[in-house]
Amino acid sequence: MTHTTAQDRTDVLIVGAGPAGLTAARRLTEAGATVRVLEARDRVGGRTLVHTLDDGPAIDLGGQWVGPTQDRILALVEHLGLDTFPQYEAGRKQLQVCGARRTYRGDIPSLPPLSLLDLHRVFSRLDALAAEIPLEAPHEAPRAAEWDAMTVETWKRRFLKTKHARAVFDVGVEAIFAAEPGDLSFLHFLFYLRSGGGLMRLSQIRDGAQQTRIRGGAQQIAERLAHALGERVHLSAPVRALERSARGVTARTDAGAFSADFAVLAVPPALVGRIDFRPALSPRRAQLLQRMPMGSVIKCIAVYETPFWREEGWSGEVVCDEDPVKVIFDDGPPEGSYGALLGFMAGRSARAWSGRDPAERRAVVLDRFARFFGPKAARPVHYLDHDWAAETWSAGCYVGLMPPGVMTAYGDLLRAPEGRIHWAGTETATVWNGYLDGAVRSGERAAEEVLARLHGDAGRTAENF
Repeated sequence: MTHTTAQDRTDVLIVGAGPAGLTAARRLTEAGATVRVLEARDRVGGRTLVHTLDDGPAIDLGGQWVGPTQDRILALVEHLGLDTFPQYEAGRKQLQVCGARRTYRGDIPSLPPLSLLDLHRVFSRLDALAAEIPLEAPHEAPRAAEWDAMTVETWKRRFLKTKHARAVFDVGVEAIFAAEPGDLSFLHFLFYLRSGGGLMRLSQIRDGAQQTRIRGGAQQIAERLAHALGERVHLSAPVRALERSARGVTARTDAGAFSADFAVLAVPPALVGRIDFRPALSPRRAQLLQRMPMGSVIKCIAVYETPFWREEGWSGEVVCDEDPVKVIFDDGPPEGSYGALLGFMAGRSARAWSGRDPAERRAVVLDRFARFFGPKAARPVHYLDHDWAAETWSAGCYVGLMPPGVMTAYGDLLRAPEGRIHWAGTETATVWNGYLDGAVRSGERAAEEVLARLHGDAGRTAENF
């Protein structure tokens, strides 16, 4: 990796050194193409980030979980020689909704019988509706116009009847999307469920999206990919302008100008809109980029000498319907060499607490941890949090979202190349959209698109710039 200027022309410029961009670069170089990866940050990893504490533990401040059916990321983790371990979940879980606290084991929350039936009925209904969504073209679903005209909140109010079920549903939506039910198109919501295998798979640990972690942190995926690419990766090189012509593309960056035949943009839509395209992107594409805001999340971790809650029979997992921390996990290793609790401020809570005094955030998070795990939880050895909305080159997390009306109006553009520009990033994935696996899949797809053009005659005439 380098911070130096490099003027030599390559086959492909890749913007973004997260898992998507680096996967694309890996595939292209394996096929014999020449590439340069341009990364705005002074690090690789995108929305994965690890902070290593002085006394050893590596703490994931960004994306950290992988799970069943996430075949591409799991294959990459194995190829890179990374070790994994199961998310800790043994013991009793806690649920506090509508003013009452309950404990339970397994995947079924402890709710009043009518509320539990209500929640089960709605989960089954959602899975049936999601099955109607074509993954390659969700905007062409038979009821796309109807579903894209409403929010998840609108649908919830119509079909969920009990207050406890509504409360649990709201927390689930916030935890999965880092957004409120009122922020999301119902069509986008159904597509996301279909993409990840259903609401239960997205929300649970065992056999779910939170089943497995990477020892040493998920940012190692990008770090090892970048290490193999060597000086092809340029850090501190934000793309300020992207010029297109019949001869190729030129990226104007803080580290100099770089030219190639094609470009792959592997960054969230909200960040693509910051680039000065010359000539401008198509009006519809520009409109799409304005309409996919990032989710809002602050990830909060307290580290302890031991996972004392395990000794008391707690799994560390909490669901609570009160702001600001609504979901808590055990964030330590299974062997218990140290303890850690992870809490999410998401959606409305993250927006309210973003930019506020870190000491104030620390106090309110530790107070919430102590409410569920006792006074020891208020006295960690280390505390750290990461406000993703405050990070310039992320502008939020976990993923770019679609409010009502966006998917039916612009969904056909998400993956469609525009001249010499191709698109990657987890927002463009059809399977595991929004997750690390989706990022890897998108990078592989974009690389194959570009290779097909490099090996053919397409893309080398004036009409394709």
